[in-house]
Amino acid sequence: MIKTWTKPDRPNEESMKQRWDEKKKLLSAQQMKLKNHKLPVIVLMEGWGASGKGSTIRSIIDNLDPRFFKVTSMGKPTEEDQRRPFLYRYFQEIPENGQFTFFNSGWGSELVDKRVHGELSDEEYVKRIDSVKRFERQLTDNGYAVVKLFMQVSHKEQKARLDALEDNKDTRWRVSEKDRWQNKHYDQYMDVFNQYLIDTNVSVAPWHIIDAKNKKWAKLQVIEILCDAINTALQNEHIAVPISQNVFPLVPMPKLADVSFADAKMPQEEYKQKLDELQKKLSQLHYRLYRKKIPVIIAYEGWDAAGKGGNIKRIAAALDPRGYKVYPIASPEPHEKNRHFLWRFWTRLPKSGHIAIFDRTWYGRVMVERLEGFCSTNDWQRAYNEINEFEKELTDWGAIVIKFWVHIDKDTQLQRFTDRQNNPDKQWKITDEDWRNREKWDDYEVAIDEMIAKTSTAFAPWHILESVDKNYARIKALEIVIDEIEKRI
Repeated sequence: MIKTWTKPDRPNEESMKQRWDEKKKLLSAQQMKLKNHKLPVIVLMEGWGASGKGSTIRSIIDNLDPRFFKVTSMGKPTEEDQRRPFLYRYFQEIPENGQFTFFNSGWGSELVDKRVHGELSDEEYVKRIDSVKRFERQLTDNGYAVVKLFMQVSHKEQKARLDALEDNKDTRWRVSEKDRWQNKHYDQYMDVFNQYLIDTNVSVAPWHIIDAKNKKWAKLQVIEILCDAINTALQNEHIAVPISQNVFPLVPMPKLADVSFADAKMPQEEYKQKLDELQKKLSQLHYRLYRKKIPVIIAYEGWDAAGKGGNIKRIAAALDPRGYKVYPIASPEPHEKNRHFLWRFWTRLPKSGHIAIFDRTWYGRVMVERLEGFCSTNDWQRAYNEINEFEKELTDWGAIVIKFWVHIDKDTQLQRFTDRQNNPDKQWKITDEDWRNREKWDDYEVAIDEMIAKTSTAFAPWHILESVDKNYARIKALEIVIDEIEKRI
């Protein structure tokens, strides 16, 4: 893409100044429109060392309201970063609705550096490219404007700039060993950059190559491209997004109405014996998980009063408290609601070797949010594929993903609701919302059947826990967790 790129004609100084002043005023006005329309913007600034990425961002933001943007410089991944999925630290930084995030280098630079230094095999590179394309598509599908800019300078120009920076004692610190290594291996970097730009140049988030030899001209190109992208985003605000088809293999699952509770029973003595045995076994496996740095994500969904809390408690009791965390998921907070719906789950992912247990999950998108009208039809219909992609990202990272639907029948739920209501020590467990949701049981059952059918993938299948007898469900959950861990280690 760089090698076949034709430089745009540079205007004269007077024309550049006039156009720059006009675009700065326009961008300031656009910022307020974006805020009012709740449209987020991501500006990804990639390119060569010393090509002017930082100074260009500084000029662009000069006339913006600093309350509604942030600039993020993404350096080399830390040891902590490397214990998370590749995209974890970038997903953390996406802006709230109506705001900007400027990335001074991002996921592209990280991937290219690893590729140049031989840290990614061909297969790993292809997986990362797929991750990037899914990430950017999900962002644009959810209303983000993603503006990708590559600052291009020649080998000779880069060297001259690095030399000039080093000659000044006040700017010498800005030249890193990486910058010098990159310049020395310019042709090698050129090939990898070129391939990366081709591989990730998609219609929803195309690359813009910036002629960065002249700094004023580079800044003008960037601000004009940014203003045009914002105009397009504002015009396309209400256009429905096409629903992507699932490409992952699915595991056939029964409908909830076909699940039998007849044999899902366990006497108390047998339960106590098995509970003790299985918890000891899981405790031993937890230390092996930590030693082998394998992350585990356990996701619980189920009917109200089905016994999720008690089930989680029996698993957690077997684990070292330093190596797991339970996340009770409620309605999203305003700062969570104003981002991609998966953001609050990306930011809660465990480190390698640790376990995260979610009491309710990202599946709220296709249940509660769907049925209560908290998102559009297009949003929840897209979510099946987005969730499958999310879980594929986790398993590709190396995580064990275990998903439980804790199942009871309608009569059992009524009995448990009534018991809670009549017991002062348990009344806090029952709310008016629980009773309202019960009235929509049939609607929820339709949504749950569809959810399970469309998201029970080969790499992250659903497991139904028959929980009319809670003892049975608890033992079954422990057995499944142990079996999934043993299959991996």
